[in-house]
Amino acid sequence: MPLRVELPPTFADALREAERPLVGMWVCSGSPVAAEIAGCSGLDWVLVDGEHSPVGLETAASLLRALAPYPVVPMLRVPELDAAHLKQVLDLGAQNVLVPMVDTAEQARAAAAAVRYPPHGVRGVGSALARASRWGAVEGYLAGARETVSLTVQIESAAAVANAGEIAAVDGVDAVFVGPADLAASMGVLGQQTHPDVVDAVLRTFDAVRAAGKPVGVNVFDHAQAHRYLDAGASFALVGADVQLLTRASRGLAEAFLPAEG
Repeated sequence: MPLRVELPPTFADALREAERPLVGMWVCSGSPVAAEIAGCSGLDWVLVDGEHSPVGLETAASLLRALAPYPVVPMLRVPELDAAHLKQVLDLGAQNVLVPMVDTAEQARAAAAAVRYPPHGVRGVGSALARASRWGAVEGYLAGARETVSLTVQIESAAAVANAGEIAAVDGVDAVFVGPADLAASMGVLGQQTHPDVVDAVLRTFDAVRAAGKPVGVNVFDHAQAHRYLDAGASFALVGADVQLLTRASRGLAEAFLPAEG
């Protein structure tokens, strides 16, 4: 008798069932070893970055496989809102996708359409040939595909903040993620993610998204600020990255054991 496979719960499922905010980290190195270390860290979720990192389709597939055995929810950020690329990452088995730089409800609707099959979307049908359905081992994959995919969109500009409520209200958007780095840049304070105006914009986004009935999260490596955002109602957060943690630790070793130059 052929094996039947059930896919794990999505990020949207995890958010619905959570009794506290979900905390995670980035994997930006492209290393399956780093992904496994993150996967068995005890964190709630791991974001594989395909926007600012050297992560192509084959690497993304290997990182998702590295994370699969562990009790952590993996998410993959795509480089941009592109239906063809979203089709590819869904077929390679990404159940949870993050689309960056979503500024309008129209763009959010395009992202939602890209992760759904017709008649509700435009996702191309190739799952029987792909890891998404475990090559046909997931019974009834096409009929139930929407329940196996979670879409998060990223708000990263002053324009997106102004449209946050409309973006969050789009059917098919499961969650909204705020990126303070690009938001700060769009507000003319590049590199100042904790600038009062940026913090105020983040909090206003929280209010608008929650008023629309959707969970909202934030990227924040300043741990004191992370606690403030979690206390302010963030349902999920990313608080570190593999490359950032390795950089900090390796430089700490150099400072501890090597003489200062000069």
